[in-house]
Amino acid sequence: MSTHEKYMRRCIELAQLAAGHVAPNPLVGAVLVHKDKIIGEGYHHVYGGPHAEVNCINSVPPESKHLISSSVLYVSVEPCAHYGKTPPCADLIIRSRIPAVVIGCRDPFKDVNGKGIEKLQAAGINVILDILEKECRELNKRFLTFHTLHRPYIILKWAQTADKKIGNYGNNRLHITNDTTNRLVHKWRSEEAAIMVGTNTAAADNPQLTNRLWEGRSPTRIIIDYDLRLPHSLNVFDKSVKTIVFNTIK
Repeated sequence: MSTHEKYMRRCIELAQLAAGHVAPNPLVGAVLVHKDKIIGEGYHHVYGGPHAEVNCINSVPPESKHLISSSVLYVSVEPCAHYGKTPPCADLIIRSRIPAVVIGCRDPFKDVNGKGIEKLQAAGINVILDILEKECRELNKRFLTFHTLHRPYIILKWAQTADKKIGNYGNNRLHITNDTTNRLVHKWRSEEAAIMVGTNTAAADNPQLTNRLWEGRSPTRIIIDYDLRLPHSLNVFDKSVKTIVFNTIK
């Protein structure tokens, strides 16, 4: 493992701490390294809050501030170059006189998409690209799918028995999962924007479709009910979470 890969892996570890909290932004981690020693690190904690680069630079203790201008900044996603909910991170990096920036993957969002890299290079900063790019892209597959393919990232979830059965005859609910797999599913729910089921699942299982077993938020519930025949007494209509019903009724 190269030095660049070692510190980029730390960026990825930090970024993962905010899973389920930063959408629609990407998960981003950053570390500041001086002579093979981390003097600051940070990640994007929550949507609308300071970005990873800001938290990283601000984490440097007072006695080490003078080292920033001779350090290398590692960041898992290209620094932003536009004003959004926060100022451009590229501008902060330039003001901090950081001489080199190592980036995991580019940001395809239209207001960034190479502009952060160009701004850093125009300021004379040495930019090294695509370190652990595959891993950094995998971490942000939801964000990247939306901005490159213009559609949601979709995962399919089902449970089946050893003999490949997924349900019981009739309307009797069959419990296939256990406590461990239930927690895993709720973890997935905390990481996704929405969860969708059809009419039959909503009626037969009466699921809540909320996250109750893992830290984080619950996804928006999407129900496919073409004829609006599901009773409002079902759990999916308890108003605890935003719920959208796809139907054909005008």
